[in-house]
Amino acid sequence: MAVNLSVKEESQLYAIDGISLFVGQAGIKKPDHHDLTVILLADGTTVAGVFTQNRFCAAPVVLCKEILAGSVAPRALVINTGNANAGTGQTGRDNARSVCQSVAKQFGLITEQVLPFSTGVILEPLPVNKITNALSSLKQTTWGTVAQAIMTTDTLPKAASRKMNLSDGTSVSFTGVSKGSGMIHPNMATMLGFIGTDAAISQNVLNQLVKEVADTSFNCITVDGDTSTNDSFVIMATGAAKNTPIDQIGSADYELLKETLSSLALELAQAIVRDGEGATKFMTINAQNAATKEEAQKVAYAIAHSPLVKTAFFASDPNLGRLLCAIGYAGVNDLDVNQIQLFLDDVLVAEKGGRALSYQEEDGARVMAQDEITVTVKLNRGQVNTTVYTCDFSYDYVRINADYRS
Repeated sequence: MAVNLSVKEESQLYAIDGISLFVGQAGIKKPDHHDLTVILLADGTTVAGVFTQNRFCAAPVVLCKEILAGSVAPRALVINTGNANAGTGQTGRDNARSVCQSVAKQFGLITEQVLPFSTGVILEPLPVNKITNALSSLKQTTWGTVAQAIMTTDTLPKAASRKMNLSDGTSVSFTGVSKGSGMIHPNMATMLGFIGTDAAISQNVLNQLVKEVADTSFNCITVDGDTSTNDSFVIMATGAAKNTPIDQIGSADYELLKETLSSLALELAQAIVRDGEGATKFMTINAQNAATKEEAQKVAYAIAHSPLVKTAFFASDPNLGRLLCAIGYAGVNDLDVNQIQLFLDDVLVAEKGGRALSYQEEDGARVMAQDEITVTVKLNRGQVNTTVYTCDFSYDYVRINADYRS
């Protein structure tokens, strides 16, 4: 589903002044494979992040939250694949801290300046020695290689860039990478996502920006309804562009930044869905004219999470009663089904509590055969809309997850 990161696309990924990238081979899960990444940040970089709401959050997530809440500004990120360091208790936290300590020593920092990130198998101890031994052989690299190094069950790397001009005329750049393919569901839903920019952004503004950007991108995707233990999304702003610092939430430059960052993050988030484990179809679920955001989300996610809906889409089978079923059990109080309209792309499927008189099954079959499909539910209860992105369930989803540890 996703498009490969070609040489041309690699050339379109902007280097970000103030950010240096390194990869190495620790052999955590398999040999001769980049599974270790270090992102080094210039002094003065502001960093903000949002993380999984899974109560069994991984050791690196705990450490990242502690460091970002502290008074010492991060100067490096260390990312390993092949092991999630989740469900590992105090030993896992000690191991994550030990890795941070080694990275700090390697780059002349202090331990509290290093943010750790892990992804991979849960409930397995982190192989600290493999990681620390690999630090001495790190090689400087590009964003495209980093996008590959952070992959697990992903089939393709995910990376994108943007440029924009601020109100003072300064040109600023943004480049981001993400990884994720399964165990994808808010909150968060990105697995791992990192965006760097050379814009100068104050800490309080970046703290707000990262939340708003996540809510319109990574928190709008779902593959399987499973919120991971390790989900993390981080924005790093080096200030190397020397723009007038953006220090007011809601200012014109804040809105420009939010629009660009949201566009970039949404591209990365949608790439995760397109590369969903075994996915063959990309689906956009619109819940419109709801009374509240909560009920719009309930309807959209009920459809997006339904195994029966997702398997029907995989089979290109217009068994669209499954959509009505999902809407009906979404949990919207006092839902009047007679008011609801259901569309498959531009085809009206149901209205007035049943099948639309104009609906023909061949029209549904035509839409279902597409690689990209939009489902729109008009609740006709209010003015609130929401959009969720998801994919189908194929035979390969079961195979990939059954063989994940092998």
